[in-house]
Amino acid sequence: MAKSTPNIVLIMADQLAPHFTGAYGHGLVKTPHMSALAERGMRFDAAYCNAPLCAPSRFSFMSGQLVSRIAAYDNASEFPAAVPTFAHYLRSMGYRTCLSGKMHFVGPDQMHGFESRVTTDVYPSDYAWTPDWELPDERIDKWYHNMDSVREAGMAATTFQIDYDEEVAFAAKRQIFDYARERATPFCMVASFIHPHDPYVARPEWWNLYKPSEIDMPKFTLERSEQDPFSQRLMDGIEASTVEVSDDEVRNARHAYYANTSYFDSKVGELVATLEEAELLDNTIVIVTADHGDMLGERGLWYKMNFFEHSARVPLIMAGPGVVNGQAPNACSLVDILPTMVDIAATDGTEKPVMGQPIDGRSLLPLAAGDGDDVDEAIGEYCAEMTSHPVFMIRRGQHKFIHCDPDPPMLFDLGTDPDEKVNLAGDPAHADLVKSFAAEVAERWNSEAIRQDVIGTQKQRRAVHAAMEAGALTSWDYNPPRDASQEYVRNHMDWTVAAAKTRFPPLPE
Repeated sequence: MAKSTPNIVLIMADQLAPHFTGAYGHGLVKTPHMSALAERGMRFDAAYCNAPLCAPSRFSFMSGQLVSRIAAYDNASEFPAAVPTFAHYLRSMGYRTCLSGKMHFVGPDQMHGFESRVTTDVYPSDYAWTPDWELPDERIDKWYHNMDSVREAGMAATTFQIDYDEEVAFAAKRQIFDYARERATPFCMVASFIHPHDPYVARPEWWNLYKPSEIDMPKFTLERSEQDPFSQRLMDGIEASTVEVSDDEVRNARHAYYANTSYFDSKVGELVATLEEAELLDNTIVIVTADHGDMLGERGLWYKMNFFEHSARVPLIMAGPGVVNGQAPNACSLVDILPTMVDIAATDGTEKPVMGQPIDGRSLLPLAAGDGDDVDEAIGEYCAEMTSHPVFMIRRGQHKFIHCDPDPPMLFDLGTDPDEKVNLAGDPAHADLVKSFAAEVAERWNSEAIRQDVIGTQKQRRAVHAAMEAGALTSWDYNPPRDASQEYVRNHMDWTVAAAKTRFPPLPE
């Protein structure tokens, strides 16, 4: 007898490091809904983004391909419409597909395989945020991170981010009920929130979950002079080298981040509760993850844009039919989500589609089902602001290797040094391992060719953006379609029919 095809609901945070969640063992931060999913599902303990910046990470996540393969270099790189995504593949396998919330698509295609999109995006969809690797020290103050988010952290009644996430949750919950009312299964819903991304500003009810005296400070910090060259450039780029922040400001920023993490967790709870009310939870696989983490003052760094653990690691929790309870130690990454979703969609025997492009990930469904996995690896690439050359990461087993052409290499043993305090690249005892990783980097990537392609696309995009700013505005920002003449109750409808049609659970026939 064929199995029933599970629905998939993927809930994505923005800039959420697993280290700062109760679900991953933080003693203070309250994430009861993520913890509840972990208690009945699989928690992946070494999941990474493939690029520690919003748009590149999301394009890589949706396509199952590394950044350099699809030229998804920075937050103004276009995501080509011809790149297949998991939404395309699931649609071809009979799924309804919907996006509620942020995906930071850049370019005129604002759907990328989603059959419906029920909100606009929170960020612009044009080329305005293009870096310039030929002027790598130049700041674009309008959109580069600086220390204002730390200095101005605190409480507010609302912000644009709160407005946005409230809309995302409302639209996602309504769409889930629409699927239930229409019996439109299987479906894949992606609900993507912007919290706990900075600015670090929280509503009072979430702020007041925590006492200021309870907030832990960064465990390991470095002065600029003690940092590796890439971290020095990051400090300069976010102005941490020149703008001092007090202990109280650091504590406030972490306080608000913890509060907003709990706020995001509440949205996880709302969506799971909606699935239960819609009688869909038992046949839905719920996945919770993020696009990247946040340093939050660790190592003296903030935000993301590097391959240290707090920036590059992401939460990944999966629960639902066929998923056992446990913790998976294997290194994995967001490019693994596409093949995992395709495997989920094929559990009823549906034939898998032919992949339109090579996939860089592997399915995590065997790990989720409690089977073994010989692969223990995650690959990362960073080609955006605050550098002039590509940065590469290889995480394999307990070791992490980071390479950037102009910088000394970095090697960390995360088994013995989880805080990455000791760079082993200069240790003679690890010389063979460093040599092996360096040879692998040279074989995997042509760094100079990637660099020249990055610079070339930056020039193209700056030229197009300059032209689009002249004359009449042609916007790519997504405007969700809405036809008020067909909503709720209208004169061409029988209101009793509309009432019965939209009621869930329906009245007995």
